Amino acid sequence: MENGKRTSLTTPDLVILSLLAERGMHGYEVNLELERREVRDWAGISRPQIYYSLEKLAAAKLIGAGHNDEPAAGPERRVFQTTAKGRQALSDALEREEWTTQRDRPLFLTWVALSWQARRGVFQKQIARREKFLKSELAREEETLNSIFKEVGHPYHEAVWMVTLMIEQIKTELQWLRKIAKELPRRATARNPEYVVSE
Repeated sequence: MENGKRTSLTTPDLVILSLLAERGMHGYEVNLELERREVRDWAGISRPQIYYSLEKLAAAKLIGAGHNDEPAAGPERRVFQTTAKGRQALSDALEREEWTTQRDRPLFLTWVALSWQARRGVFQKQIARREKFLKSELAREEETLNSIFKEVGHPYHEAVWMVTLMIEQIKTELQWLRKIAKELPRRATARNPEYVVSE
């Protein structure tokens, strides 16, 4: 945004801007808070990205020197807070249409598409693995939801809505896996493999 140029804000940039709008933090605290809130479940942010984003946002004057009440452990750390310009940039970014017009491409779907090439018995084995993983994730998300309820004290909060959506998505996929397991004996190749849509 300097010299008339627009700074392209990535998802990590926006998450950090939002976090620093709550209170001032240094990079290490940002990382701890992202872990505490399990942000990496819904936004891919590595530790190096945190520091890259902090430098980028500071250079664009979207964050500035802030303060917090945490005692400094070890050497003094630089504390950042979202500026008025940063809040405006965050608000502008949240109005983008792309937030509502994207679809995920889960790796598991790619596996399903390629699974006809797998060795005999692998399909059932992978379906069982996926089911086991999803059950574990469901238990973890339900535990997260309970801790969120304790923290926010009511069900009308974005964190509650997000985790509830993840729980419903997992439950839906588990139902789908059970359906696929029943239909597997009827699996067959395409009836019209030479069919091509002509222009």
